[in-house]
Amino acid sequence: MNVKIDELMGRIQGLELELEAEFSKQSAELRYGLEHGRVAFEEEILRRHRELKTRLSRYILNAKPLVVLTAPFIYSLIVPLVLLDIFVSLYQAVCFPAYGLEKVKRSEYLVFDRGHLAYLNMLEKLNCAYCSYANGLIAYVREIAGRTEAYWCPIKHARKAIGAHEKYRDFVAFGDAQAYRKRIEELEKAAQKK
Repeated sequence: MNVKIDELMGRIQGLELELEAEFSKQSAELRYGLEHGRVAFEEEILRRHRELKTRLSRYILNAKPLVVLTAPFIYSLIVPLVLLDIFVSLYQAVCFPAYGLEKVKRSEYLVFDRGHLAYLNMLEKLNCAYCSYANGLIAYVREIAGRTEAYWCPIKHARKAIGAHEKYRDFVAFGDAQAYRKRIEELEKAAQKK
């Protein structure tokens, strides 16, 4: 990789750390923290959250008809999502040890903490859990696919790949045959050590 790309990647990583620090400041301002892995709010904040909660009956009665009509389409996706979860987890369990790849920890991608928010009613909490599962699962699948691609084909595309995974940054340039062969040799040696 050239020096300019290394420099830019270092700056991006620095900005990501700075952004994470700002998120931490924001959570301190909203006066919550984690206690034994659970979200904990100050009692005054919890009281205000409860006051802002929309009753379930009012939430349903105020729903737009088109939103209600599309709900079955949204929730029907649970079937392919669960199947994807099962098959990708099975793929990883069988193939990653054979490739010498580190397994992706599913629990790091599926985060269900919004159910602790006192300002959400039960339906809103269900919707949040559904979205957390769907988006967490897609991130989990993407990481598994990214590690697979990094193992089998670590070559950048000729065109810009929108939404490329983090490992893509380390792929060799499109058309750089020598760098590709060298990278494949490195991967094979690394796999043999495991």
